Amino acid sequence: MMMWLLYVRFIVPVLGVFYGTALIADEVDDKTITYLFTRPIPRGAVLIGKYLAYLACTVLLILPTVMIVFFLIVPLGGASIGAAFPLLLTDLGMIALGLAAYGAVFALVGARLKRPLVIGLVFAFGWEPTVMLVPGYLKQLTVAYYLQALVPHAMPQDSTLGAILQVFNDVPSVTVSLAALAAIVAAGLWLAARTVETREYVLEQ
Repeated sequence: MMMWLLYVRFIVPVLGVFYGTALIADEVDDKTITYLFTRPIPRGAVLIGKYLAYLACTVLLILPTVMIVFFLIVPLGGASIGAAFPLLLTDLGMIALGLAAYGAVFALVGARLKRPLVIGLVFAFGWEPTVMLVPGYLKQLTVAYYLQALVPHAMPQDSTLGAILQVFNDVPSVTVSLAALAAIVAAGLWLAARTVETREYVLEQ
């Protein structure tokens, strides 16, 4: 439950929003984007490079904390570290995929829209939690919908939230989730790179 509420529904989206939207938006706000684009490499490659740096930094920041929490919590719960270790590996992979997917989505938001931070926060903490509790196809337009299928053991089971989620239980298969997350990353990065390549950034004086 801690993995779902703390990492998947809070830390991973927060890092994606703040760092993903900042890849281009911060350069525009600081009026340094013209210097960035004077380098003899394609604009899209600059965005991809900044995205890979974001992904490396956030993965190296978050995954060790997950491991520390695992080695502290599992013995307290009376479980065996060896028996629970495969679940830890699954959690680490899911978090890395979440950081990649949210980063790609918010890189696109930061490249295309004004005030991307506000829009990103509304998406991550307004849109996603709302549609995840509503039956229908709208939840398929969220990243969390596909992440939850990768770690069913991390979902809340014995709480009010868990009961609500069980009522509207509609979890895709692991294969579908992995394919959808890969498509989100690829489409988000491609659209963000195309936006950066074609958009004329006018800096306010």
